[in-house]
Amino acid sequence: MINIGNNTDEIKQVQQKLQDYFQTHWKLFLVEGILLIFLGSAAIILPHFFTVAIIVTLGWILIFGGSFLIARALFFFRMPGFGLWLFMGILQIVIGYLFLAQPLEGILTLTVLITLFFALEGIAKISFALMMRPMAHWGFVFFSGVTALVLALIVWMGWPGTATWLLGLLFGVNMFFGGWSMVNISLKYKETRQPE
Repeated sequence: MINIGNNTDEIKQVQQKLQDYFQTHWKLFLVEGILLIFLGSAAIILPHFFTVAIIVTLGWILIFGGSFLIARALFFFRMPGFGLWLFMGILQIVIGYLFLAQPLEGILTLTVLITLFFALEGIAKISFALMMRPMAHWGFVFFSGVTALVLALIVWMGWPGTATWLLGLLFGVNMFFGGWSMVNISLKYKETRQPE
């Protein structure tokens, strides 16, 4: 028999730890959110340049972003959600490497891989948001995860015809909303931070 009371207590403890991390390190999460918004906006502005140069650029963006996620996960290894952050970072680095390794031959293959990335990232973000619930602004992370899943569905439905321009646009939208959720969360926990 499952003891619901113990599970509720464990969830509350995880939520308190998350809240403590957000309050203590809100500036780091704010910088990450702003960086994601900037990179996402750049990808939205340049969707028609999904050529070899854009594939290579996206590959480096994924590697840089994945490295940042892994570094943050390892730096805050006691933070709840460590495995999800680490997973998203490793996934971004692997897909970024694939962008760089096969830029000419792999547009269609990479479209399928990025669709898989959006789907897995969406699931990870939704899982993390449900861990945060009912903390303030958990819905932003949930919305970002749902957005990633919807983007995966759109790319899959339009494949292969839309791969040359839609992928860059959707990648940018996904990063933008991910950054937007991080900025909102960090600003919320800046306001609730206890004075030192």
